[in-house]
Amino acid sequence: MKLATKYIHAGTEPDPSTGAIMTPIYQTSTYVQEAPGVNKGYEYARSQNPTRKALEEAYAQIENGKFGLAFSSGVAATDAVIKLLEPGDEVIAANDMYGGTYRLFTKIFEKFGISFRYVDTTNTDNIATVISAKTKLVWIETPTNPLMNITDIKAVAAITKQAGALLCVDNTFASPYLQNPLDLGADIVMHSATKYLGGHSDVIQGCLVMNDATLREKLYFIQKSCGAVPGPMDCFLVLRGIKTLHIRMQRHCENGEKMANFLRNHPKVEKVYWCGFTDHPGYAVASQQMRGFGGMMSFTLKDDSVENARRVLSSTHVFALAESLGGVESLINHPASMTHASIPREERIKNGLSDSLIRLSVGIEDIDDLIADINAAIG
Repeated sequence: MKLATKYIHAGTEPDPSTGAIMTPIYQTSTYVQEAPGVNKGYEYARSQNPTRKALEEAYAQIENGKFGLAFSSGVAATDAVIKLLEPGDEVIAANDMYGGTYRLFTKIFEKFGISFRYVDTTNTDNIATVISAKTKLVWIETPTNPLMNITDIKAVAAITKQAGALLCVDNTFASPYLQNPLDLGADIVMHSATKYLGGHSDVIQGCLVMNDATLREKLYFIQKSCGAVPGPMDCFLVLRGIKTLHIRMQRHCENGEKMANFLRNHPKVEKVYWCGFTDHPGYAVASQQMRGFGGMMSFTLKDDSVENARRVLSSTHVFALAESLGGVESLINHPASMTHASIPREERIKNGLSDSLIRLSVGIEDIDDLIADINAAIG
Protein backbone atom coordinates (compact mmCIF):
# COMPACT_ATOMS: atom_id res chain seq x y z
CA MET A 1 0.00 0.00 0.00
CA LYS A 2 1.34 3.45 -0.94
CA LEU A 3 2.05 5.94 1.85
CA ALA A 4 -0.81 8.33 1.09
CA THR A 5 -3.35 5.52 1.13
CA LYS A 6 -1.86 3.99 4.27
CA TYR A 7 -1.99 7.23 6.26
CA ILE A 8 -5.61 7.96 5.36
CA HIS A 9 -6.87 4.49 6.26
CA ALA A 10 -4.43 3.47 9.04
CA GLY A 11 -6.19 2.09 12.11
CA THR A 12 -9.68 3.08 11.03
CA GLU A 13 -12.67 0.88 10.25
CA PRO A 14 -16.33 1.95 9.94
CA ASP A 15 -18.00 1.93 13.36
CA PRO A 16 -19.86 -1.40 13.58
CA SER A 17 -22.89 0.08 15.31
CA THR A 18 -23.48 3.13 13.12
CA GLY A 19 -21.22 2.86 10.07
CA ALA A 20 -19.45 6.11 11.02
CA ILE A 21 -16.39 6.47 8.79
CA MET A 22 -14.42 8.25 11.53
CA THR A 23 -13.51 6.39 14.71
CA PRO A 24 -15.87 7.62 17.46
CA ILE A 25 -14.55 9.29 20.60
CA TYR A 26 -15.35 6.73 23.29
CA GLN A 27 -15.51 9.16 26.20
CA THR A 28 -15.93 6.67 29.01
CA SER A 29 -13.94 5.58 32.05
CA THR A 30 -15.38 2.09 32.40
CA TYR A 31 -17.40 -0.55 30.56
CA VAL A 32 -20.44 -2.61 31.58
CA GLN A 33 -19.65 -6.31 31.91
CA GLU A 34 -22.13 -9.10 31.23
CA ALA A 35 -20.83 -10.96 34.30
CA PRO A 36 -17.72 -10.66 36.46
CA GLY A 37 -14.81 -11.11 34.08
CA VAL A 38 -17.09 -11.50 31.05
CA ASN A 39 -16.79 -8.49 28.75
CA LYS A 40 -16.40 -7.40 25.15
CA GLY A 41 -12.65 -6.87 25.44
CA TYR A 42 -12.87 -3.68 27.48
CA GLU A 43 -12.90 -3.35 31.26
CA TYR A 44 -11.42 -0.01 32.34
CA ALA A 45 -10.24 2.88 30.18
CA ARG A 46 -6.73 3.04 31.59
CA SER A 47 -6.21 -0.47 30.20
CA GLN A 48 -8.19 -0.25 26.98
CA ASN A 49 -10.20 2.27 24.99
CA PRO A 50 -11.56 1.72 21.44
CA THR A 51 -10.40 5.14 20.20
CA ARG A 52 -6.93 4.52 21.58
CA LYS A 53 -6.90 1.00 20.13
CA ALA A 54 -7.57 2.40 16.65
CA LEU A 55 -4.76 4.92 17.06
CA GLU A 56 -2.33 2.29 18.32
CA GLU A 57 -3.07 0.19 15.26
CA ALA A 58 -2.47 3.26 13.10
CA TYR A 59 0.87 3.90 14.81
CA ALA A 60 1.98 0.35 14.03
CA GLN A 61 0.90 0.56 10.40
CA ILE A 62 2.55 3.88 9.58
CA GLU A 63 5.86 2.74 11.10
CA ASN A 64 5.73 -0.68 9.41
CA GLY A 65 5.53 -2.33 12.82
CA LYS A 66 3.31 -4.96 14.41
CA PHE A 67 2.43 -3.21 17.67
CA GLY A 68 1.79 0.39 18.71
CA LEU A 69 1.26 1.91 22.14
CA ALA A 70 -0.03 5.41 22.84
CA PHE A 71 1.13 7.50 25.80
CA SER A 72 0.13 10.81 27.30
CA SER A 73 3.29 12.52 25.96
CA GLY A 74 6.56 11.79 24.21
CA VAL A 75 8.35 11.97 27.55
CA ALA A 76 5.89 9.42 28.98
CA ALA A 77 6.72 7.08 26.10
CA THR A 78 10.45 7.55 26.76
CA ASP A 79 9.85 6.96 30.46
CA ALA A 80 8.21 3.61 29.67
CA VAL A 81 11.22 2.44 27.66
CA ILE A 82 13.65 3.21 30.49
CA LYS A 83 11.36 1.34 32.89
CA LEU A 84 12.25 -1.83 31.01
CA LEU A 85 15.65 -1.58 32.72
CA GLU A 86 16.89 -2.48 36.18
CA PRO A 87 19.36 -0.85 38.60
CA GLY A 88 22.88 -1.41 37.33
CA ASP A 89 21.89 -1.37 33.68
CA GLU A 90 23.51 1.11 31.31
CA VAL A 91 22.12 3.24 28.50
CA ILE A 92 24.24 4.67 25.70
CA ALA A 93 22.66 7.86 24.40
CA ALA A 94 23.47 10.58 21.91
CA ASN A 95 25.26 13.60 23.36
CA ASP A 96 23.11 15.83 21.12
CA MET A 97 19.47 15.22 21.93
CA TYR A 98 16.26 16.78 23.18
CA GLY A 99 16.68 18.51 26.53
CA GLY A 100 13.59 16.88 28.02
CA THR A 101 15.05 13.43 27.37
CA TYR A 102 18.35 14.44 28.96
CA ARG A 103 16.49 15.80 32.00
CA LEU A 104 14.49 12.57 32.37
CA PHE A 105 17.65 10.48 32.19
CA THR A 106 19.78 12.57 34.54
CA LYS A 107 17.28 13.92 37.07
CA ILE A 108 14.89 10.98 37.38
CA PHE A 109 16.47 7.68 36.40
CA GLU A 110 20.09 8.12 37.43
CA LYS A 111 19.06 8.13 41.09
CA PHE A 112 17.46 4.72 40.61
CA GLY A 113 20.78 3.16 39.66
CA ILE A 114 20.57 3.30 35.87
CA SER A 115 23.70 4.78 34.31
CA PHE A 116 23.86 6.82 31.12
CA ARG A 117 26.85 7.22 28.84
CA TYR A 118 26.69 10.03 26.26
CA VAL A 119 28.64 9.74 23.01
CA ASP A 120 28.67 11.24 19.54
CA THR A 121 26.52 8.64 17.77
CA THR A 122 27.20 10.08 14.32
CA ASN A 123 30.41 8.03 14.52
CA THR A 124 29.15 4.52 15.22
CA ASP A 125 32.64 3.46 16.31
CA ASN A 126 31.99 5.51 19.46
CA ILE A 127 29.13 3.16 20.31
CA ALA A 128 31.06 0.01 19.42
CA THR A 129 33.95 1.13 21.63
CA VAL A 130 31.94 1.68 24.83
CA ILE A 131 29.14 -0.89 24.57
CA SER A 132 29.46 -3.65 27.16
CA ALA A 133 27.56 -6.43 28.92
CA LYS A 134 26.01 -3.74 31.15
CA THR A 135 24.55 -1.92 28.15
CA LYS A 136 20.89 -2.84 27.79
CA LEU A 137 19.72 0.05 25.61
CA VAL A 138 21.08 2.42 23.00
CA TRP A 139 18.99 5.58 22.53
CA ILE A 140 19.46 7.72 19.43
CA GLU A 141 17.78 10.65 17.69
CA THR A 142 18.25 11.13 13.99
CA PRO A 143 18.07 13.88 12.89
CA THR A 144 18.98 15.32 16.29
CA ASN A 145 17.34 18.20 18.07
CA PRO A 146 18.48 20.92 17.35
CA LEU A 147 21.76 20.39 15.45
CA MET A 148 20.35 18.06 12.78
CA ASN A 149 23.08 15.45 13.18
CA ILE A 150 22.53 12.10 11.47
CA THR A 151 23.17 8.63 12.88
CA ASP A 152 23.33 5.48 10.74
CA ILE A 153 20.45 3.43 12.17
CA LYS A 154 21.35 0.22 10.32
CA ALA A 155 24.98 0.37 11.50
CA VAL A 156 23.96 0.98 15.12
CA ALA A 157 21.41 -1.85 14.94
CA ALA A 158 24.15 -4.27 13.90
CA ILE A 159 26.18 -3.25 16.96
CA THR A 160 23.29 -3.53 19.41
CA LYS A 161 22.14 -6.90 18.10
CA GLN A 162 25.63 -8.35 18.49
CA ALA A 163 25.77 -6.97 22.05
CA GLY A 164 22.26 -8.12 22.98
CA ALA A 165 21.06 -4.59 23.68
CA LEU A 166 17.87 -2.87 22.55
CA LEU A 167 17.95 0.02 20.08
CA CYS A 168 15.33 2.75 20.43
CA VAL A 169 15.15 5.54 17.86
CA ASP A 170 13.45 8.86 18.53
CA ASN A 171 11.95 9.45 15.08
CA THR A 172 10.12 12.68 15.94
CA PHE A 173 12.04 15.02 13.63
CA ALA A 174 11.76 12.76 10.58
CA SER A 175 8.24 11.37 11.08
CA PRO A 176 7.25 8.02 9.55
CA TYR A 177 6.81 9.78 6.21
CA LEU A 178 10.56 10.34 5.92
CA GLN A 179 12.07 7.45 7.89
CA ASN A 180 11.13 4.03 9.29
CA PRO A 181 13.72 2.84 11.84
CA LEU A 182 12.18 -0.62 12.34
CA ASP A 183 12.94 -1.37 8.70
CA LEU A 184 16.57 -0.53 9.44
CA GLY A 185 16.88 -2.83 12.45
CA ALA A 186 15.70 -0.76 15.40
CA ASP A 187 13.77 -2.55 18.16
CA ILE A 188 11.58 0.38 19.25
CA VAL A 189 10.55 3.63 17.59
CA MET A 190 9.47 6.55 19.75
CA HIS A 191 7.58 9.64 18.61
CA SER A 192 6.44 12.75 20.32
CA ALA A 193 3.14 12.56 18.44
CA THR A 194 2.54 16.13 19.63
CA LYS A 195 4.66 17.16 16.67
CA TYR A 196 4.27 15.99 13.07
CA LEU A 197 1.83 13.14 13.73
CA GLY A 198 -0.74 15.42 15.39
CA GLY A 199 0.42 18.26 13.19
CA HIS A 200 -1.84 21.05 14.46
CA SER A 201 -0.38 22.08 17.85
CA ASP A 202 -3.55 21.00 19.64
CA VAL A 203 -2.62 17.75 21.38
CA ILE A 204 0.09 16.30 23.64
CA GLN A 205 0.88 12.63 23.02
CA GLY A 206 3.64 10.07 22.53
CA CYS A 207 3.91 6.61 21.05
CA LEU A 208 6.07 3.51 20.84
CA VAL A 209 6.11 1.02 17.96
CA MET A 210 7.79 -2.38 17.92
CA ASN A 211 7.69 -5.80 16.24
CA ASP A 212 8.51 -8.12 19.13
CA ALA A 213 5.43 -9.47 20.92
CA THR A 214 7.24 -10.05 24.22
CA LEU A 215 8.58 -6.51 24.18
CA ARG A 216 5.09 -5.23 23.45
CA GLU A 217 3.68 -7.10 26.46
CA LYS A 218 6.34 -5.65 28.76
CA LEU A 219 5.68 -2.13 27.53
CA TYR A 220 1.90 -2.60 27.67
CA PHE A 221 2.24 -3.74 31.29
CA ILE A 222 4.18 -0.52 32.05
CA GLN A 223 1.62 1.58 30.17
CA LYS A 224 -1.29 0.01 32.07
CA SER A 225 0.42 -0.10 35.48
CA CYS A 226 1.90 3.40 35.45
CA GLY A 227 -1.10 4.96 33.76
CA ALA A 228 0.45 7.53 31.42
CA VAL A 229 -2.28 7.02 28.82
CA PRO A 230 -3.88 9.62 26.53
CA GLY A 231 -7.57 10.44 26.64
CA PRO A 232 -9.89 9.48 23.78
CA MET A 233 -10.22 13.02 22.47
CA ASP A 234 -6.43 13.29 22.17
CA CYS A 235 -6.37 9.95 20.35
CA PHE A 236 -9.05 11.16 17.96
CA LEU A 237 -7.05 14.31 17.18
CA VAL A 238 -3.91 12.34 16.33
CA LEU A 239 -5.91 9.89 14.21
CA ARG A 240 -7.20 12.88 12.29
CA GLY A 241 -3.72 14.36 12.02
CA ILE A 242 -2.21 11.19 10.58
CA LYS A 243 -4.67 11.32 7.66
CA THR A 244 -2.91 14.41 6.27
CA LEU A 245 0.66 13.55 7.34
CA HIS A 246 1.83 12.91 3.79
CA ILE A 247 0.59 16.14 2.27
CA ARG A 248 1.80 18.21 5.23
CA MET A 249 5.25 16.60 5.16
CA GLN A 250 5.56 17.22 1.43
CA ARG A 251 5.07 20.95 2.02
CA HIS A 252 7.30 20.95 5.12
CA CYS A 253 10.07 19.44 2.97
CA GLU A 254 9.54 21.86 0.08
CA ASN A 255 9.47 24.90 2.35
CA GLY A 256 12.37 23.59 4.42
CA GLU A 257 14.64 23.25 1.42
CA LYS A 258 13.87 26.77 0.22
CA MET A 259 14.31 28.27 3.68
CA ALA A 260 17.60 26.45 4.30
CA ASN A 261 19.06 27.67 1.02
CA PHE A 262 17.82 31.20 1.64
CA LEU A 263 19.49 31.28 5.05
CA ARG A 264 22.73 29.81 3.74
CA ASN A 265 22.97 32.59 1.16
CA HIS A 266 22.06 35.38 3.60
CA PRO A 267 25.02 37.73 4.23
CA LYS A 268 24.31 37.94 7.98
CA VAL A 269 23.97 34.20 8.60
CA GLU A 270 27.06 32.31 9.73
CA LYS A 271 25.97 28.66 9.60
CA VAL A 272 22.84 26.67 8.78
CA TYR A 273 22.22 23.22 10.25
CA TRP A 274 20.05 21.25 7.81
CA CYS A 275 20.73 17.67 6.76
CA GLY A 276 19.69 18.23 3.13
CA PHE A 277 22.86 20.08 2.16
CA THR A 278 25.13 17.87 0.08
CA ASP A 279 28.11 18.93 2.21
CA HIS A 280 26.36 18.07 5.49
CA PRO A 281 28.50 15.43 7.27
CA GLY A 282 25.52 13.08 7.45
CA TYR A 283 24.11 13.73 4.00
CA ALA A 284 25.08 10.36 2.52
CA VAL A 285 23.52 8.42 5.41
CA ALA A 286 20.44 10.66 5.47
CA SER A 287 19.95 10.11 1.74
CA GLN A 288 19.98 6.34 2.28
CA GLN A 289 17.66 6.12 5.28
CA MET A 290 15.34 9.10 4.70
CA ARG A 291 12.92 9.96 1.89
CA GLY A 292 13.48 13.71 2.31
CA PHE A 293 15.07 16.17 4.69
CA GLY A 294 12.16 17.84 6.41
CA GLY A 295 11.38 21.31 7.68
CA MET A 296 13.56 21.44 10.81
CA MET A 297 16.76 23.48 10.87
CA SER A 298 18.88 25.72 13.05
CA PHE A 299 21.20 28.60 12.28
CA THR A 300 23.62 31.07 13.81
CA LEU A 301 24.33 34.65 12.85
CA LYS A 302 27.68 36.24 12.03
CA ASP A 303 26.98 38.61 14.89
CA ASP A 304 26.58 35.68 17.25
CA SER A 305 25.79 37.63 20.40
CA VAL A 306 22.89 36.40 22.47
CA GLU A 307 21.41 39.90 22.29
CA ASN A 308 21.32 39.81 18.49
CA ALA A 309 19.78 36.34 18.50
CA ARG A 310 17.11 37.48 20.95
CA ARG A 311 16.38 40.48 18.74
CA VAL A 312 15.73 38.18 15.77
CA LEU A 313 13.65 35.80 17.88
CA SER A 314 11.42 38.67 19.00
CA SER A 315 11.06 40.31 15.57
CA THR A 316 9.14 37.77 13.52
CA HIS A 317 5.45 38.08 12.72
CA VAL A 318 4.60 34.91 10.80
CA PHE A 319 6.97 32.69 12.75
CA ALA A 320 5.72 32.39 16.34
CA LEU A 321 8.21 32.32 19.20
CA ALA A 322 7.20 29.12 20.97
CA GLU A 323 8.24 25.69 22.18
CA SER A 324 7.46 22.55 20.17
CA LEU A 325 7.57 21.90 16.42
CA GLY A 326 5.91 20.03 13.60
CA GLY A 327 2.64 21.97 13.41
CA VAL A 328 1.22 23.52 10.27
CA GLU A 329 2.31 26.92 11.55
CA SER A 330 5.95 28.01 11.59
CA LEU A 331 7.75 28.36 14.93
CA ILE A 332 11.01 29.99 15.96
CA ASN A 333 12.80 28.83 19.07
CA HIS A 334 15.85 29.57 21.24
CA PRO A 335 17.08 26.12 22.37
CA ALA A 336 19.52 27.41 24.99
CA SER A 337 16.75 29.03 27.03
CA MET A 338 13.75 26.96 25.92
CA THR A 339 13.84 23.34 24.73
CA HIS A 340 17.37 22.60 25.96
CA ALA A 341 17.56 24.80 29.05
CA SER A 342 17.79 21.71 31.29
CA ILE A 343 21.16 20.76 29.79
CA PRO A 344 24.09 22.41 31.65
CA ARG A 345 25.64 25.20 29.60
CA GLU A 346 29.07 23.60 29.51
CA GLU A 347 27.56 20.42 28.10
CA ARG A 348 25.58 22.34 25.48
CA ILE A 349 28.60 24.34 24.35
CA LYS A 350 30.82 21.24 24.23
CA ASN A 351 28.30 19.54 21.95
CA GLY A 352 27.99 22.55 19.64
CA LEU A 353 24.76 24.07 20.91
CA SER A 354 25.68 27.72 21.33
CA ASP A 355 23.83 30.37 23.32
CA SER A 356 22.94 32.15 20.07
CA LEU A 357 21.60 29.19 18.09
CA ILE A 358 18.14 29.73 16.58
CA ARG A 359 15.89 26.80 15.65
CA LEU A 360 13.14 26.90 13.04
CA SER A 361 10.19 24.61 12.53
CA VAL A 362 9.21 25.60 9.01
CA GLY A 363 5.47 25.21 8.56
CA ILE A 364 3.26 24.91 5.51
CA GLU A 365 2.44 28.58 4.93
CA ASP A 366 3.44 30.29 1.67
CA ILE A 367 7.22 30.14 1.56
CA ASP A 368 7.51 33.70 0.22
CA ASP A 369 5.83 34.99 3.38
CA LEU A 370 8.10 32.88 5.57
CA ILE A 371 11.28 34.03 3.87
CA ALA A 372 10.17 37.66 3.98
CA ASP A 373 9.45 37.32 7.68
CA ILE A 374 12.85 35.83 8.53
CA ASN A 375 14.65 38.27 6.27
CA ALA A 376 13.01 41.25 7.96
CA ALA A 377 13.78 39.83 11.42
CA ILE A 378 17.47 39.31 10.60
CA GLY A 379 17.55 42.87 9.26
